Amino acid sequence: MPLITVRRTIWVAVLAVFAAVLLAAALPLIASTQIVRNRITQEMGAWSGYRVILGRAPEIRVWPNFHATLNDVTLAEWGTDGRSPVIRAERVEIDLSAIAALRGEVSFSRVRLFRATLYVQRRSAELYLPPMPSGGRIARSIQLARAAVKANPASPDPAAFATDPFGTIEFTDGRIVTVAGGKEKELITGIAGNVSWAALNRAASLSATGIWRGENVALNLASDQPLILFAGGNAPVSLGMKSAPLTVSFDGNANISEGAFVDGTVKFSSPSLRRMLEWSRADVAARASIGSISVSSKVSGNTQRMKFDHAEITLDGNPGIGALDVSIGTAVPGISGTLAFDSIDLHSFLAAFTPLASLEDANPGPPTGTGLIQGTNVDLRLSAVKATAGSVTLANVAATAQVKPGLAVFDVSDASAFGGDLQTGVRIDRKPDGNHVELRFHATDIDGAQIAKAFGFTRLFPQATGSASLTLKGMGRDWQTVLDNGEGQLTVSFGAGKVPGIDLAGFIKRAKSAGFFPLTAVGKGTLALDKLDLKATISGGVAALDKAEAKSGDQIISLAGLVPFVDHGLALSGTIYPVSKPAPASKDAAKPAVDPAQPAAPAADTRPTAAFFVGGSWSAPYISPIYPSMMPE
Repeated sequence: MPLITVRRTIWVAVLAVFAAVLLAAALPLIASTQIVRNRITQEMGAWSGYRVILGRAPEIRVWPNFHATLNDVTLAEWGTDGRSPVIRAERVEIDLSAIAALRGEVSFSRVRLFRATLYVQRRSAELYLPPMPSGGRIARSIQLARAAVKANPASPDPAAFATDPFGTIEFTDGRIVTVAGGKEKELITGIAGNVSWAALNRAASLSATGIWRGENVALNLASDQPLILFAGGNAPVSLGMKSAPLTVSFDGNANISEGAFVDGTVKFSSPSLRRMLEWSRADVAARASIGSISVSSKVSGNTQRMKFDHAEITLDGNPGIGALDVSIGTAVPGISGTLAFDSIDLHSFLAAFTPLASLEDANPGPPTGTGLIQGTNVDLRLSAVKATAGSVTLANVAATAQVKPGLAVFDVSDASAFGGDLQTGVRIDRKPDGNHVELRFHATDIDGAQIAKAFGFTRLFPQATGSASLTLKGMGRDWQTVLDNGEGQLTVSFGAGKVPGIDLAGFIKRAKSAGFFPLTAVGKGTLALDKLDLKATISGGVAALDKAEAKSGDQIISLAGLVPFVDHGLALSGTIYPVSKPAPASKDAAKPAVDPAQPAAPAADTRPTAAFFVGGSWSAPYISPIYPSMMPE
């Protein structure tokens, strides 16, 4: 290499080092006199539209990069003294452009906020927002974009949008508070994340984590055209929120102007709908058992009404499809639609959409909260190929759930169960004196053997085909209290079959002897059943038997007395009569001596085969014989 070239290279290197040294030496002076003291706060105010107040002069660092540190920073509305801040941060670090600084300009590429507090004000029941700035570059850029959107809502002119570079804002250990009664109330704490927005006419994204209502929440929000979105136009938006009680995502178009709407695909899921509602501070039953739920659906609508089409819903592991219409702009929110399931747990369905699965959403006295039963309108149609309600399995179910302020109704209008058909319904009227509950149940052609298997009745339950009907009205905070004071009627009728767990011949023999005995002592046999009829009046938690009669061969077993629901006790008296002999044939053939539609009557000229008292409990009945001398003549 020629010597002159080597010397030239050395001189260039020396000059470069000298220039760097001069630049490093000059930057603090330039920054302190021309930028920091005057221009950094001006530039922050020019962007935000707020007045910027510094607790003390900024600190400048040149190496390894050029940036400023600001301590005790307050952003407040213009015209105030800073006592009502919009943002307050303990420290703000700003990365600056060295080249711009030498030109006497300030250019931020990255801003970091440490322990910043955002002050918001209540705008509605659940909406909190900070005071809007009266000016600033961002506000002016939105105004320009709003004019472009108004001129051509479908396709605004891109040339009309501001192109200013923006950069990245990072925040750590932040919080959002509101002030009420002169005291700060924390809404969200532990906030960390960043806003990335290369330029005002480019895409932007927000990524943040924080603690809201005691739960860790992660939020991701992005838009390809944020300026159009802020200007009230339609823009693509993607949203994702993750927390332990709830996960939500949305992908589609949105508008956040006065006529706000969304149109896209939404997904949300919760491992426990009860927990999610509690987290959202909806007034739900404290012990209501509400399972998991997940929804994936097309969604469209505005702040008044949302439609969920082609919704795929999984409730407590049971998938279904349907369409829902949600009204959210009315005084009482409402949800209506149809849902179809291959299989469904009715208990979970009730708990999810109505308060019927548990009456414990109100005290016996005057209601103190809003509750789902008061605060929601629900009108849902449900169908299911298969359904379960506890240990009961149903098929081909058609049901409705309706909830209005102070009223909740659930009806199964048609279902197959136990080999027969059934209909059932529950109505709850919430009045100042408590819950007024009405229960209706009707079943026909049901198989007693299937009922016994479903509920584990191994003995003393008729295994025959029959029907049952129940009506009950009462008041209470749960099902037990409703039974304790309810009034109603119970009717049961079974045809020919059998009753396991009773040896009739052995029973009669023991009943004729002295001394009481447990029914299990004669429980190894099976009673042949020709017919069973039972009618009872329910009052104050006690069923009074109006008629309880079973025919077995040539004997009729009759019971009378009381069956309390509270302690499951028994207070019954019983008799066993022989079936009356057929009357002589009537001379008038057109008028039969015995009406075949009526049950056989005990012989009028015979004494009872046996008479007895029944005490003990439902699970352990005891028999006390009535001595022959005490039997009726």
